[in-house]
Amino acid sequence: FPFTVLRRILVRKAAPDVVHIGDMALWPLGVLAKWRFGAARVVLTAHGTDVSYPRRGGLKGRAYGAYLRLGARLLRRALVTANSPATERVTRGYGWKNILVIPLATDLVASPEIAAPGRHLLFAGRLVERKGCAWFIRQVLPLLPPEIELHVAGPLTDPQEAAALGNPRVRYLGTLGGEALARAYREALAVVVPNIEPANGEFEGFGLVACEAAAAGGVVLAADCGGLPAAVIDKVTGMLVESADPRAWVQAIEAVSGWPAERRADFVTASLAAVETHYRWPRVAEATLTAYLTDPKDFRFH
Repeated sequence: FPFTVLRRILVRKAAPDVVHIGDMALWPLGVLAKWRFGAARVVLTAHGTDVSYPRRGGLKGRAYGAYLRLGARLLRRALVTANSPATERVTRGYGWKNILVIPLATDLVASPEIAAPGRHLLFAGRLVERKGCAWFIRQVLPLLPPEIELHVAGPLTDPQEAAALGNPRVRYLGTLGGEALARAYREALAVVVPNIEPANGEFEGFGLVACEAAAAGGVVLAADCGGLPAAVIDKVTGMLVESADPRAWVQAIEAVSGWPAERRADFVTASLAAVETHYRWPRVAEATLTAYLTDPKDFRFH
């Protein structure tokens, strides 16, 4: 991908109006674009991981933090689109000033029929510490009624997280996609997104699973940390739950478990309507186009 962008910058004869670079780690391409096309506007997108890596510490982390700060100095007038206020705050900490928050979206579509839920919860995503799957298995699952199981879908990224799947109340589904994933979302009692904040300060930039699950007709319970509040409209497309608080999670799950069929159907119907307004790609495209067309001095940047 970087080489494709590099080739287009070097080979293109007519100057583009905008050069959009899709990852903060690739900011030097913005410097090259300014050199090659002086009048072009440089836009970068911050996702979360691409600005949180310095928080891992060590020589590599410190070097990458210095690298981001250098980019902020060399591209002072560049516009950054961030996927959540959490990503915006961290990006701003490295000196980037002109930041516009544009939350992400999904193209997942719900089945026309609202599924009757099973007696299991679903976790979907990479098994890494900040996503909280192992924390949930160890701290929350034992407090729930014994008939409630946790189904887990996603790649086994971290061995320590994967070790928690040995719990007898956990069923590992492998990596799901497409209709299989959409069906898993809507058939679960609730889709849990139990992110925690690791000691090193890494965070979830957005939390696409939360709006995907809502778009598929699932009931979402998500931690109120990192970028997840941008991926969930609380009490509309899901419920935000206090991060790393087992009792709060138990209460939220028990509440959803006690819903009669009519209340669940009403909630899912309203959630799907909100998804169509807030979490579809045309909204993202329109906001991005507006950013392209607006003069930087017209933005009220901090």
